[in-house]
Amino acid sequence: MALDETSAEWLRQEHCVYSAVEAPFIPELVGWHPDLPPIADERDWLNGWELVAKDAEPLLSTGLCSTRWPELALPKVLEAGRTCRLEGSAFVHLDVRSDNLCLRDGRAVFVDWNLAHAGNPLLDIVAWLPSLKLEGGPDPWELVPDSQGFAALLAGFFAARAGLPPPPTAPRVREFQRRQAKVALPWAARELGLPPP
Repeated sequence: MALDETSAEWLRQEHCVYSAVEAPFIPELVGWHPDLPPIADERDWLNGWELVAKDAEPLLSTGLCSTRWPELALPKVLEAGRTCRLEGSAFVHLDVRSDNLCLRDGRAVFVDWNLAHAGNPLLDIVAWLPSLKLEGGPDPWELVPDSQGFAALLAGFFAARAGLPPPPTAPRVREFQRRQAKVALPWAARELGLPPP
């Protein structure tokens, strides 16, 4: 257990060695418990409605909503994004999509854990449903009739980013976020009693 950031870095480095090296003089890695940050501490990063409130142009440039819709929706979506219960102790992936899972021996194995946090497990389910819909799945509200505000939170995450320039390392991410927002925005509107985008 690390007592300061220096020893935490040493332990992370030690974990890298144990994970990569097998030799008779190296102990077997039995387990590793990363100290995951709580997603509740990162609400500002996750809640894209705060960005849309400052500048709606990236969202409007996507054509996903009318020019008037952000003005009508912002009070409710901001409130939902600010108050949904992120707190929890579950191990959450935060990027559940079909391209981040593999089917192996009849079970799903998740990959790409770089966004892992501790939090409310409903967040992973809600975050997955727009991409599931895009692949022929049901409407998200059929599986989660009450997202407890997470539909609005995730719609904001996608909506705030979909109209931004793509990062050099992920040139197709903005188009996928736009497609996810196209599913998530009507879901959030439906749940919050807002007009369709």
